[in-house]
Amino acid sequence: MTDRPAQRTPNRQLAALIAEAGFSNAGLARRVDQLGLEHGLDLRYDKTSVTRWLRGQQPRGTTPALIAEVFTRRLGRRLSAQDLGLDACAPVYAGLEFAATPEEAVDIVSGLWRKDSGSHAELRKIAFTPAGLVVPSRDWLIGKPDDRVAREPAPRVPAQGRPGVLRTPVGRPRPRGPLERIPGHRVGAGDIAALRSVGELFRTLDDRFGGGHARQALVRYLEHECEPMLRGSYDEGTGRRLFSAAADLTRLAGWTSYDIAAHGLAQRYFVQALRLAQAAGDRPYGSFVLVTMSRQAVYLGHGREAVQLARVAQQGIGAGGPPAVQSLLHAAEARAHGVLGEVRACTAALVRAERALEAARPGDEVPYWARFFDEAQLADELGHCHRDLQQFRAAAQHAERSLQLRAPAYARSRLFCRVVLATARLGLGELDQACALATEAAAQAADMRSARAIEYIRDFERRLEPYKDAAPARTYHEKAAALN
Repeated sequence: MTDRPAQRTPNRQLAALIAEAGFSNAGLARRVDQLGLEHGLDLRYDKTSVTRWLRGQQPRGTTPALIAEVFTRRLGRRLSAQDLGLDACAPVYAGLEFAATPEEAVDIVSGLWRKDSGSHAELRKIAFTPAGLVVPSRDWLIGKPDDRVAREPAPRVPAQGRPGVLRTPVGRPRPRGPLERIPGHRVGAGDIAALRSVGELFRTLDDRFGGGHARQALVRYLEHECEPMLRGSYDEGTGRRLFSAAADLTRLAGWTSYDIAAHGLAQRYFVQALRLAQAAGDRPYGSFVLVTMSRQAVYLGHGREAVQLARVAQQGIGAGGPPAVQSLLHAAEARAHGVLGEVRACTAALVRAERALEAARPGDEVPYWARFFDEAQLADELGHCHRDLQQFRAAAQHAERSLQLRAPAYARSRLFCRVVLATARLGLGELDQACALATEAAAQAADMRSARAIEYIRDFERRLEPYKDAAPARTYHEKAAALN
């Protein structure tokens, strides 16, 4: 790496933090290189590089932010490049910060929306960072609630000098386009209702066709409609509801990013949704975001982090949530134990999830985001857990039950469950049934824009490899190849 010419003033801030962290120069350089690798960067710094930084030389590009992240992880508090006496930059990990204030949270998340809306391909290649889960989940759990989120209206400006009024050559105001909101727009109940309706629309599209179908449209909506609302004016009650709706849409942007395998970007959306939920004062929804983060960690094989996220979610809302929410949280922990092969812990968490859902009664008030978690979903969770624990007979029983109960609108979830059932049948030696089920799932996957759906099919095919010469396996491969 080539750095800028050295400055005259030694960097005493960096020196003090190196001493506090207990790093050697070589140790700091090694950690910066390792963090760079997490983000696809080949940096190759050494102890001489750190010596130059201490003498006042400024590292280039994203390196100042990476150095700050190394210290953040070591010291357990958020540090910026400026805190280290380094120039600020646009970091590759931008979005993992848990903002100190609602205003800062809006700045961070709107920056993500704008970059993503602009089709920055590199943004969707950012790596998932397991260590980046620690600080946000901790800050959500023990952080101080935001005292105030209300924004006062902007001062009135005479029409002739008002930047929001666009004029024609003859001096008459020109009507605004659909994406041009007046600065200081007063947010009302109708605006928030619109955000909620948009969320339902995109959720439906995601469930039926996969995250890649309309993800980009959702991000553009966030940039052009949601951000101006967050920067508008609103009273305290409206502001809390606005942040809650923004958190929901941001989590959905993360969910659809996760579904197309943009895992680093999804992780950043989830962290920011968690912060927006805190600004909303919506503790239960924050727990749901953490469960979503836990599910992503399970999918990527980070079981230990997934367990911790699920437990933080449980601690965050205590025992007071509705039975469906409690069941959801325990099921998320069970999935994490399952991927780790921890039979006793997984079984115990599943028992808690089943008991919680059994306690649900008709007419219970359930948050809109938890209404999907019913008997069909719990059976799905049980099927996945027993599959991961190689308890194939139980996995098949629960997967079949989930498919019987699950509504057709949840097309992708039904596909996942069908592959779990196929895997269980394969594990039981029922090759014909396994291949028939997998063929149905492969046909469904071909009609979706979902990297996860494809990965489920590939996982089954890897398990099918020992039977590749058998007639059912050959037939499956022929039909799957025709679909591609």
